[in-house]
Amino acid sequence: MPENLHFRSYDPDQTLLFPQRIDRDIPKDDPVRILKSVIESLDLSGFKKLYHERGRSPYHPKMMLMVILYSYMNNVYSCRKIEKLLYRDIYYIWLSGYQKPDFATINRFRNRVKNEIGHIFTLLVLILVEKGFVTLEVEYLDGTKIESKANKYTFVWRKSVERNREKLLEKIRVLLQQINEQMAQDKAADVDTLELTPQTLYEISKEFKEALGSAPEAKTKEEKAAQRGKNKMFKELERHGEKLAEYNSRLEQMEGRNSISKTDPSATFMRMKEDAMCNGQTKPGYNLQISSENQFITDFALFPNPTDTLTFIPFLGSFPGRYGRFPKRVVADSGYGSEENYRFMDEAGIEGSVKYNRFHLEHRPRYKPDTFHPDSLYYNEEGDYYICPMGQRMSRTGTLQTRTEGGYISQSACYRAIRCKGCPLRCLCYKAKANQRTIRVNHRLNAYKRKACELLTSEEGIKERGRRCIEPEAVFGQMKSTMAYRRFRHMGKDKVVMDFTFFAIAFNIKKLCSMMRKVDKKGRKTSSYGKFVVIFICYMHKLEICQDKFEKMTA
Repeated sequence: MPENLHFRSYDPDQTLLFPQRIDRDIPKDDPVRILKSVIESLDLSGFKKLYHERGRSPYHPKMMLMVILYSYMNNVYSCRKIEKLLYRDIYYIWLSGYQKPDFATINRFRNRVKNEIGHIFTLLVLILVEKGFVTLEVEYLDGTKIESKANKYTFVWRKSVERNREKLLEKIRVLLQQINEQMAQDKAADVDTLELTPQTLYEISKEFKEALGSAPEAKTKEEKAAQRGKNKMFKELERHGEKLAEYNSRLEQMEGRNSISKTDPSATFMRMKEDAMCNGQTKPGYNLQISSENQFITDFALFPNPTDTLTFIPFLGSFPGRYGRFPKRVVADSGYGSEENYRFMDEAGIEGSVKYNRFHLEHRPRYKPDTFHPDSLYYNEEGDYYICPMGQRMSRTGTLQTRTEGGYISQSACYRAIRCKGCPLRCLCYKAKANQRTIRVNHRLNAYKRKACELLTSEEGIKERGRRCIEPEAVFGQMKSTMAYRRFRHMGKDKVVMDFTFFAIAFNIKKLCSMMRKVDKKGRKTSSYGKFVVIFICYMHKLEICQDKFEKMTA
């Protein structure tokens, strides 16, 4: 070894291993500084009512909120991992002020603020509106299915529960007729009209037990056998009552759904896009609906039904509760195009650039309309009749009402031709055996479709259709791929909503930091990102600094 070789001094046990200000090692343009300035500017007075005045002093909610949000921004969703980072990572040490809440405290804080965290999300979106990142004028809607934490084999199907419940009720009726006590005979006389509920069975079994207890002691072999048979019927009646209560509870938990999970009754079994076995297996999950603008999440909601059509109205109905008004325009795909949704937007004064099911088919370059389709037939509005391709008049015969799954009543007008027998075009017109063709036309829905088509094919509508593919779809891609948020980590809808609210806040703050790095209007990369961070921090704190001080801070 050369004699003149010298190494830097190395002493890990020195007294002052870290600098006096640990944030000196944190870059000025790091997203953690934006997060800290945003949270410190928010009004968290609503959190005070969640704590008790007596007892040990709790950790400050701003510190807990910053630590959790910064973890979500860095794809860390486990409380145990957050606890470890509070000891190891200088970013976490700086945010927490070298405080070390354990994983249980972090988890309790998330559950404690689950009713208040939605207000924080709204405040953040309003800050984005004030800064000009979003306008809340045009909202892009879409949905995706997120798997629940529940086991995929804990399914309970409505049809199975209803079928087994009917079988159980029949067993109970037979059992009541077999009871030989006088008390039971009176009940068995009107067992067909008796409403069999768990409470009724409990009362019957209680009276039956008292009757068995007051009966004289059996002496002969036949009396003992009869006594054992009565005890067996009593225990069987108790088991049937408990099973009936379980079936009734399952049906109440479903609330109109076709399935639930035993461990997470709020989740519904639905087909997911991530199908590793490619067999269409259903898994417990939630239908996540979001609205986005400039790839910021502006609103979200979770629904148990797998289709998007029935989620449109309740989702948009929650928008005024959050921001006090409806958006001016809504852009969505054909999964939301229904008469009920079009009518809701029309009555709410919303311009709906929402596709209907045949929109893409009708606007293909080589599309040729079907001559015999009801939409292609000539319609006389004054006389309220259609003309078929052979020139035969189709008069109106009545109105058909249909009810959707959401309870909306749709009306379709029925038109029938006079006679189609012998028509040379009959084989091309329809395939029914009847000699008179009947068509059903929903005039209100057709009017909504024409209005939607005008909006979608306008110059502004074409731009919005192009942006729709890169708005919510990009959010879902970043959420599932970049941030690895593919499955919920809690059970119960309230906790799932709480967890995603934390994620949505972290997502928007992370997107805000990314927007600051984008290319400016002159086409140059924003090299003064650190200056922009300082400006933003000063804005959030409402500080007034002079130019020379600003230059010193950003030198």
